Amino acid sequence: MKPISIYPYPIKGIAHSIPMVSLFKGGAVPISILLVDDSSVVRRSLRSVIESQTNWQVAGEAENGLEAIEKFRELSPDVVILDLSMPLMNGLDAARRIREISSGVCILLFTLHAYPYLIEDARRIGINHVVSKDDASGLLGTLQSKLT
Repeated sequence: MKPISIYPYPIKGIAHSIPMVSLFKGGAVPISILLVDDSSVVRRSLRSVIESQTNWQVAGEAENGLEAIEKFRELSPDVVILDLSMPLMNGLDAARRIREISSGVCILLFTLHAYPYLIEDARRIGINHVVSKDDASGLLGTLQSKLT
């Protein structure tokens, strides 16, 4: 199996493969995911990795927290992957608002700033998991474990 990275360039620690697991949510309905990051390169790379999974689909993309809330209301995805640092509204504030709209959505914070105090704040808000952008395989593993 070929190495997985969400970046168009190699990242230290991402030179290994992880097993791909086909996931189903109530049958053949694909799991819908909203990608939220101010970097179009990161969004495009995440989309490529996510759509390589048989039963996952990217429902939409947003480049800031305010747009994420609008897209969440419009699309009702199963999962929201949020960056922390974005213009207009950061990922924590967006997650708080999204959690108010839906208690059942899986929210993942995908950030360069995965510090212990941030993880604590994120959990308090209702974010299901914080994954470092330095660990792209960790994002896939987290998605697989949260969605099975």
